[in-house]
Amino acid sequence: MADERKHPDPPLTTQSPRPIMDEKSPPSLPPSDKMSSSPPLPSSLQTMSPERRVLVEKSLKRKLDTRCSLFVLIYIMNYLDRNNIAAARLRGLQDDLSLNDQEYATCLSILYVGYILMQVPSNIVINLISRPSLYIAIVMLIWGLISTLTGIVTNFSGMVGTRFLLGFVEAAFLPGALLILSKWYTRKELTTRNAILFCGNLISNAFSALIAAGVLSNMQGVLGHAAWRWLFWIEGGLTMAVAISAAFILPDLPTNTRGFTEEELYVAQLRMTEDVGEEDKDAEGQKIFDGFWMVVKDWKVYVMMLAFTAYTVGLSFNAFFPSLTQTLGFSYVPTLLMSSPPWAFACAVTLAVCWHSDRTQEKFWHICLPMVGGLVGFLICMVTLNTAARYVALFLQASSYAGFVVFYSWISSSFPRPPAKRAVALAAINAISQLGNVAGMYVWDLKEDGYRKSYGIVTSMFGAAIFGCWVFRMILSGLNKKMEREEAMAVAEGRVPDGEKSEGVVTGSETEDGAVVGARVVKPFRYLI
Repeated sequence: MADERKHPDPPLTTQSPRPIMDEKSPPSLPPSDKMSSSPPLPSSLQTMSPERRVLVEKSLKRKLDTRCSLFVLIYIMNYLDRNNIAAARLRGLQDDLSLNDQEYATCLSILYVGYILMQVPSNIVINLISRPSLYIAIVMLIWGLISTLTGIVTNFSGMVGTRFLLGFVEAAFLPGALLILSKWYTRKELTTRNAILFCGNLISNAFSALIAAGVLSNMQGVLGHAAWRWLFWIEGGLTMAVAISAAFILPDLPTNTRGFTEEELYVAQLRMTEDVGEEDKDAEGQKIFDGFWMVVKDWKVYVMMLAFTAYTVGLSFNAFFPSLTQTLGFSYVPTLLMSSPPWAFACAVTLAVCWHSDRTQEKFWHICLPMVGGLVGFLICMVTLNTAARYVALFLQASSYAGFVVFYSWISSSFPRPPAKRAVALAAINAISQLGNVAGMYVWDLKEDGYRKSYGIVTSMFGAAIFGCWVFRMILSGLNKKMEREEAMAVAEGRVPDGEKSEGVVTGSETEDGAVVGARVVKPFRYLI
């Protein structure tokens, strides 16, 4: 760092605790004679005042939010290409390909096999490269092509092959997008941004039905092809068009993204350092698979995997939503149109829940309460065949996605450093949870009495997910109490001033005589529960 005696208004740097992300040795206050690293300060920024910092940070977030909004459109296309098979089924796909119910379920579930296999390797790669935007764009272009080719399959084996490849390639997007967002946004901002991203999922559920209704009702027999084939061709072509723009719009890393000023990039790095007390970068000399082994050895990961997998089984109704709506007794076009409002409602609920989670920095209740709403919806469908009641139940079921989004930010905040570990944790937990989708494809084969048995299974899965979240909350609460005890011991032994223990560590630039100016308070690290 440059000699700060020459500058009357020193820059903001970071002197906050370096958390050790391990349950055996949780984050604690640093030794008094050591200071944690901070991003290197460009010479042109050595006079940045706190007031200037506020303006730069505001500009940074405005640009970042604008560019990251493309993730929403990409996620819409991701889910359109994945789930359009459900709408195509209503217009003859299953009959044209001569698929029985078991074979159709296999076509759905095989996608998640490819999805599971590719997520961890993909996130290891994306954490190592300097242009993740280009990686996402190329991946999207490939899955758009595969989706388009789905429209030419003629038998069961062709559909299974294209669905497997689609899942294998699509696997790169979601964990990659979550990793990129976690490199730019602090823990207080991440849940809301994840919610905006996942609105792409929810919006796709709403609008896919509308798009499908338009295509399936107007394209039958055009150029001699079935309408369901046109559905794959049109949506796959749209995906490839969006992919080209992604390479130019999506951000890369806080160290090298084009379109940001030098000040904005510096503040972006500084924000992440202040958020956890450690720079968001891997250690020097760290090997490619070190992050993987960190995750394997961290038993907290397995608790989250089990809870998230149970949650995913419970949400498996998503792939069969048009079929569930069809139990209301309407023809295929009204059924598709009626499938949209529940997802629009779910989008609004998700934004509200995630905004409140960020505001309160609480995770457990913001995950479990939406699941309780979903449980009520499941129970309604189990006990009555009344059309109005069952339609209201579909709204409650769709709104249970809100907790699912909060869960993703809980993963990021529970394994914040190093980035290699966070990348693998996000991918591994999400990948294993997809086993829930594989199982879920067969849960909804039980059509008797309006899917009553199927609803019984997903009800039990939501119960298991709530229990798993409670166990994880108790684990993190115990780690937080351990950190508090260690800090109290440090104060008692005189190693840390009492003010630092209670209020956090003051950060800023240290002058030659040891004074700290341009200060901010960075509170000691705590897990969010």
